[in-house]
Amino acid sequence: MTTDTSHAQDAPTAEPAAVLVPEGHRVVQRVILPPDAESDSLVLYVEEGTRVVSQSTDARSGRADEHHADASGSGDRASTTDVQSRTSIRVRTGHRTSFGTYFNAFPASYWKKWTTLEAVRLAVDIAGPANVIVYRSNARGAQQRVATRAVTGRSVVEFDLPLKQFGDGGWYWFDVEGLGKAAQIHSAVWTAPGSLARREGRISLAMTTLNKNTDVLCNIATISRDESVRGVLDEMIIVDQGSSRVADAEGFDDLAAAMGDQLRIVEQGNIGGSGGFSRGMYEVATRGRSDYVVLMDDDIDVEPETLVRLVTFADFAKKPTLVGAHMFDLNNRSVLHTFGERVDPWRVQPVVAHGDLTNGHDFAASGLRSTPWLHRRADVDYNGWWSTLIPVEVVRELGLSLPIFIKWDDSEYGLRAKAAGYPTVSLPGAAVWHMSWIDKDDLVGWQAYFHTKNRLIVALLYSQYAKGGGAFKEAAMNDVKHLLSMQYYTQAGRIRGMRDLLKGPRALHGQIGTVLPEIRAMAKEFDDAVYKQDADDFPAVDRGKPKNRGRGLRPPSIRSLIPFTARTTLRQLAEPITDRARSAPQDEIAFQDARWWRLAQYDSALVTNAEGTGVAWYRRNPARLRSQLAEVASLHLELQRRWSSLSAEYKDALTDVTSFEAWEKTFADNPAQPRD
Repeated sequence: MTTDTSHAQDAPTAEPAAVLVPEGHRVVQRVILPPDAESDSLVLYVEEGTRVVSQSTDARSGRADEHHADASGSGDRASTTDVQSRTSIRVRTGHRTSFGTYFNAFPASYWKKWTTLEAVRLAVDIAGPANVIVYRSNARGAQQRVATRAVTGRSVVEFDLPLKQFGDGGWYWFDVEGLGKAAQIHSAVWTAPGSLARREGRISLAMTTLNKNTDVLCNIATISRDESVRGVLDEMIIVDQGSSRVADAEGFDDLAAAMGDQLRIVEQGNIGGSGGFSRGMYEVATRGRSDYVVLMDDDIDVEPETLVRLVTFADFAKKPTLVGAHMFDLNNRSVLHTFGERVDPWRVQPVVAHGDLTNGHDFAASGLRSTPWLHRRADVDYNGWWSTLIPVEVVRELGLSLPIFIKWDDSEYGLRAKAAGYPTVSLPGAAVWHMSWIDKDDLVGWQAYFHTKNRLIVALLYSQYAKGGGAFKEAAMNDVKHLLSMQYYTQAGRIRGMRDLLKGPRALHGQIGTVLPEIRAMAKEFDDAVYKQDADDFPAVDRGKPKNRGRGLRPPSIRSLIPFTARTTLRQLAEPITDRARSAPQDEIAFQDARWWRLAQYDSALVTNAEGTGVAWYRRNPARLRSQLAEVASLHLELQRRWSSLSAEYKDALTDVTSFEAWEKTFADNPAQPRD
């Protein structure tokens, strides 16, 4: 850790400190600082100055209007040069350091609703002179000062803080104001009586991977270095489904030696995320050592304290509870990509947990204290399996994942647990960094098969509306959009997904190990699935006469949407593609502009993929459109006719297809791939 020595003369004299954790108490959360000098994520741990959200109420409407203010005074941001260790930071003279941040504020409303705690104790080991100031917020983000303590020499200041006022939201945090000369915070903890916990649990980590050895080794290294995590860890299980094996990677032997019997590799065939995570759950549940299994993606960067917080929260939960971590953007480390999600009951589609919540929030632009919606508790239906803790007793009761390869496995399991009385909590202060979905479009290409089939399976299992409500209707509309967009490969996958769905739940296990290569093999038959590195690899664009008198293409209005769709469909069905459009693309379209209504007005176009790594040549094919449109209509009519009976069939089979016994056979039927 880098340390600035320019203020060494202001450093307080080291004195012995009192004990932070009273006898009989457990640490439920400790103040932490970045494990390295990563300045991009420092704002998630500590801030400088005061930031407030003042609120005024409209007397007529009763609605609170929020006004943001930065009363920092210094205008400085916290600096990595002040960070002394994982738990220690210097507070410069005349400055205020705030722990009202994502990782260090205490999410009081979550602990009040989901755990046995009625109060929490804050203890700060500090060498002054300084003021320690405790704040709380409500669900609207308005903050109130709770208490202030002045310190001179080194001491531990303690605050007993009730949780009764956090019904809908709110946090606790503290600031430290440096006086006279630099102060030093040595450590700080939030504690509660250990007798309130249901257990003092232990975890096993289950990480599934496919040829991402570098990512896996980085995560093993992170775990191996963290004593707090290893203190609650039984095993880190790597379910390796690739042909390039983790155990063969350079550097693995040294990490294996460092981890000892806390690391285990399980090799099997590629049966997707649901197969890999099910194997991890199976290994932990049948081994009988751990209280919890934590499912983790292989390509994450985990804040290791997250794992300690997940297990601690689960220990104090009123009932067995699934506890998940949030996801930050790996390439923009201060951006919170996902805070909390539920499944919209009508559309059967993931949505934000409440209407005020915003995905993609940048803490570098607006921290916790100045962002009101972060203070309202977000109650969720599920948490993504990038990092989610599941009690082993829940696994034994509910079984393993649905055998659906990828997509919707985590949300279905959350809904299944919820129906059985086991809630899911997406816990603030617990997070990983992961590639965000912003630069991906997994609704197009081979993954469309899984999105289509698995979303409809979830609708069959959990929709409370006739014929699946909006899920069925959106599936039909999306089919039309893809067809009019000349995305025939995507639509072929969706059609295959519908066919396989109609085969019923008993076919799921048999499909899981074979469907991916079959779907990918179809790509060679479709122009829209053949990507090249650059637009120059195709014939030059021949735009011809500009459309719409040169004013560009515009989306249809709500009023004109149905006539536009009908007119466009008829044109694409009846009008043959011209030789000119067949021999050269009519335009070059960036991914963000490739909306269905725009693509539908071309006969051919070059389209960039979401990652920006390739370009495909979309070409209208009336014969293929007629064939796929007819099959889509037939499949949707059959699904609508059979919806009630098929729903009952999937519900009746759920226990069997997710059972340990069914998965044992699938594991045996899908042995490890041959090594590269």
